Amino acid sequence: MTIDLKMPKQAALSEFDIKMLLAAKLYEDRKLALGYCAELAGLSKRAFVEMLGKYGVSLFSQTADELKSDIDNASKLFR
Repeated sequence: MTIDLKMPKQAALSEFDIKMLLAAKLYEDRKLALGYCAELAGLSKRAFVEMLGKYGVSLFSQTADELKSDIDNASKLFR
């Protein structure tokens, strides 16, 4: 899909920033997998992961409570 978008000059966003913002949001909302988002941004997976923090997106989609619950459940398996 191709999107034609006219941005006001006041936004002062580069084409890369727009692509990265879109890709980061799609990753955060679990709409696309990491590889597709990296491709959309024009980056390798590693570079995309490194840039996520700059755009306010965590690589980890779980909350701290969800992660703790997973750890607790996993530790029960090894008792």
